[in-house]
Amino acid sequence: MKPLLPILAVVTFTFSLADAQSQVKKSAIPGITNFSQVETTVACAGATTPGSVAGIKKMGFASIINLRLATEAGADIDGEAAAAKAAGINFVHIPFNGSAPDPAVADQFIKTITEPGNQPAFIHCASGNRAAAMWLIKRVLIDKWDNDRAAEEATQLGLTSSALKTFAFDYIQAHKK
Repeated sequence: MKPLLPILAVVTFTFSLADAQSQVKKSAIPGITNFSQVETTVACAGATTPGSVAGIKKMGFASIINLRLATEAGADIDGEAAAAKAAGINFVHIPFNGSAPDPAVADQFIKTITEPGNQPAFIHCASGNRAAAMWLIKRVLIDKWDNDRAAEEATQLGLTSSALKTFAFDYIQAHKK
């Protein structure tokens, strides 16, 4: 029985680390609504001003993935893109209509988030809801998390829409290998 104790300790420690690594940390960042960070690989947020982009770069993010529609109130896609260029951070605009989610948008998001040089990524929309839905898809399909664990993290990141959650799970089901 004694040889099992070190193995159990390692297994328990590994699970503790896995749980600790998936903790969502929320912070108040000037110019950013609903900032939530997971590990060092991603932050999901809501509305983000061009003035906050330099700070996003200073936090160590390699890219900004903006999911807002250009027609949304307060969305300044051109201003944010210019600020990103000035700060030396990759900027990708993937317009995502939360009222009519399109699987092609999720395809583009997965392609973008997995491209070398785009992580750690700062992903945002207006509230964090769409950003968390895209991250849920990435967690299951790319990181091979189970649906429940990924959904729990997405909820902590700001996924509140049952329609977006359904969209995410339908997309996952259609794309599982």
